[in-house]
Amino acid sequence: MKTATGFTILCLAAIAQVVSASPPDLPKAVTPSFKKDTITISKLDAVADGLTLNTVAINKAIDQCNKAGGGVVLIPRGLWLTGPITLKSNVNLHLAKGALLQFTNRRDVYPLVSTTWEGEEAVRNQAPVSGVGLENIAITGEGILDGAGEAWRMVKKSKLTADQWKKLVASGGVLNEKQDTWYPTAQSLKGASEPIKAGQSMAYYEGIKDFLRPNMVSLTRCKRILLEGVTFQNSPAWCLHPLLCEDITLRRVTVKNPWYAQNGDGLDLESCRNGLVDDCTFDVGDDGICIKSGRDEQGRKRGVPTENIIVRNSRVYHAHGGFVIGSEMSGGVKNLYVSNCTFMGTDVGLRFKTARGRGGVVENIFVDGIDMTDIAGEAILFDMYYAAKDPVPQQGESNELPVIQPQPLSEATPQFRSFQIRNVTCKGAETAILIRGLPEMAVKDILIENAVLQSHKGLVCIEAENIRLKNVSLLTSNKTVMQVQNSRDITLDTFHFTDKADLLMHIAGERSGGIRLLNTDTSHAKKTVETDASAPANVLTMKK
Repeated sequence: MKTATGFTILCLAAIAQVVSASPPDLPKAVTPSFKKDTITISKLDAVADGLTLNTVAINKAIDQCNKAGGGVVLIPRGLWLTGPITLKSNVNLHLAKGALLQFTNRRDVYPLVSTTWEGEEAVRNQAPVSGVGLENIAITGEGILDGAGEAWRMVKKSKLTADQWKKLVASGGVLNEKQDTWYPTAQSLKGASEPIKAGQSMAYYEGIKDFLRPNMVSLTRCKRILLEGVTFQNSPAWCLHPLLCEDITLRRVTVKNPWYAQNGDGLDLESCRNGLVDDCTFDVGDDGICIKSGRDEQGRKRGVPTENIIVRNSRVYHAHGGFVIGSEMSGGVKNLYVSNCTFMGTDVGLRFKTARGRGGVVENIFVDGIDMTDIAGEAILFDMYYAAKDPVPQQGESNELPVIQPQPLSEATPQFRSFQIRNVTCKGAETAILIRGLPEMAVKDILIENAVLQSHKGLVCIEAENIRLKNVSLLTSNKTVMQVQNSRDITLDTFHFTDKADLLMHIAGERSGGIRLLNTDTSHAKKTVETDASAPANVLTMKK
């Protein structure tokens, strides 16, 4: 339990002591059903030559299918070029094996529409696939939908090799003044150079149209949605974005974006209820599986939480976070169950983020059975001071916090509370667990049980309350295993750590108190506890 091989031994020990969390009694997502009547797009003059724009033929097939009472619109094998597609109720858009639905890189064929962007009302280009107020819809099959994201996205120089950057710049486009970010057009750079104003005339937005990247699949106020089997890739911004939807099922879906894709999230469930994400794979440029509910005042005014969501048996590779809540969670999030997922090479594993101004309550989150490898940042992160930066600092950047002063409580104060996280392993991370609340609002009521986490840093706990770690092993290279600051009611029960640690726990802050270390052998740490001058006397209680 104490050397490099100790990681395997401790994993086996943790598994032997597993006490699985029972899934909450959540409503099951209702899946759609369809008539077998099928319209093949080639029968409506669509041509699979990769050159002909088939927008009219595909939308005509969807419209005919809808008017006939529903059924299947078939995209056969082949390379089909198209502009934006509008879904209709009772239609299953089915991509046969070998079908590639390639959305055009001609930005002019995507009209500006009223929609949302990162949780607030906005004008953007129409999504490659969209639907509003629909019922009983699906995208299924074994084919691929490609969003031509390279025509829209800016690219940071720091995220490419020297040769890649040289090739990109030579391809066209423009650079910003610092010469460190590439934009596909001067209009795109113009839009990035100044804050976007809300409520302007359409002429204003036309002047920065190239900057207003669409999400790839945008479904708003829809019911009974099925995405199954297909691959979605290369999105201009977020890839899959159901908003204010009910009864959503994703099964065996693959989502792929370049790892450097700006805002290249995989799945963003926003203000949705009753959902299942099962056996899906994500390899993307931003967060992988993400839960949202609107941003700041607009999100609170909408007041629709994302709730009753099950995520299971899924994999995340490149991503800023494997499973993520926030940071736009102003309408609240509740009743989520995540189980049997694997994160490999993500920046952060379990990533829960918010900030002052958001408001909203995130609660009743159950996580059971997460395995991680090669996590660049934190394996488990609660962060109420999200700074809208990449979770792993670029070279020369710092992720150190400024001094945080308390602020008065208000409806804009966010809350994280009532999380249960069980049966987690991580082989390699910068930090095992980081809990970072606000002085005026602690992260509260967190249970982490049966975990084996191998990392550089162990536990960093700042502004937290009622945190329980039970049967947790922190295998750290840092000589200080745990740092606790201004946190209270912290219980560490049956705690394991690396041999020959210099210091087991450093405690700071006048608001720290009620810290308990139970059933733990501290003999192989050179020093058990160190407190700074601001910490109260007798802040730590130990009992075997």
